[in-house]
Amino acid sequence: MTELGMGIGWRPEIADAVEELSGVDWVEVVAENVCADHVPDSLARLRARGVTVVPHGVSLGLGGADRPDPERLAALAAKAQALGAPLVTEHIAFVRAGGPLTATPRLEAGHLLPVPRTREALDVLCENVRIAQESLPVPLALENIAALFSWPGEELTEGRFLAELVERTGVRLLVDVANLHTNHVNRGEDPARALSELPVEAIAYVHVAGGLERDGVWHDTHAHPVPRPVLDILADLAGRVAPPGVLLERDDHFPPAAELAAELSAIRATVAAAARRHPARPAAAAGAPANARAAEDTAVPGPLAARHGAGAAALRAGRALVGGEPLH
Repeated sequence: MTELGMGIGWRPEIADAVEELSGVDWVEVVAENVCADHVPDSLARLRARGVTVVPHGVSLGLGGADRPDPERLAALAAKAQALGAPLVTEHIAFVRAGGPLTATPRLEAGHLLPVPRTREALDVLCENVRIAQESLPVPLALENIAALFSWPGEELTEGRFLAELVERTGVRLLVDVANLHTNHVNRGEDPARALSELPVEAIAYVHVAGGLERDGVWHDTHAHPVPRPVLDILADLAGRVAPPGVLLERDDHFPPAAELAAELSAIRATVAAAARRHPARPAAAAGAPANARAAEDTAVPGPLAARHGAGAAALRAGRALVGGEPLH
């Protein structure tokens, strides 16, 4: 797996600032916001300097009942090639419903909606992921999303759901620690447990972002500073594995470049401190299998609990609504 280093989400509003920031090894761009035949000048300049660019899709809806749209897949593949990307990423989510097969109008949610953590939903997701993998010229990594609710009758924890997805498809993981924090506040899920169940060696890179709590609900806004609890989850993850890349996301209320630089420095320091505390932690590796099944594990609370096992060199550290995350 490509060692990415320290990155930041490229957005037109902060394009100039991103070009001026020191220590940025790579950027991530929302795939739907660029055209393969017209790469923004700022991204072209970054690429000329050796900065890696990764397209991050938001519209495939791999968790939906429909098979992936061939035109969307072809467009994502073309953007990956135009940007010289070493991989592409998407979300474990569904974003639309309806259409000809249901005799109802097609509805676009405008949000990343959570996939039920059931074996039936996992079967559908795995088949959609395989189709996407066959259509893309580079490896695919999938991101865990933020949500406001859990579906009834879920059979797997988030960690086991992701672990089995990796086991069955070989897909990489984009672990968003801010989304783990969101799900902790909104759904009572334990981030440490999720990380313990993940095949951490399958991590392609990590997202870090800020949000806002309002009336007891955490909103994954990507428009506020990264809070301490999110950095703590990042530290936990970085103590378990040396992540190939870590990226700061910001999508609104863009601060001055100095504040972005300070957040990047805090992220670097967090990963570096974890590396010092855990010098023997493993590195993520391409094609690594998921964690071996071991001790008996309890799934999400409820009558459908099932039994499942617990579940790159280090980052250059020394040198969300209605139940879903908004599309960025």
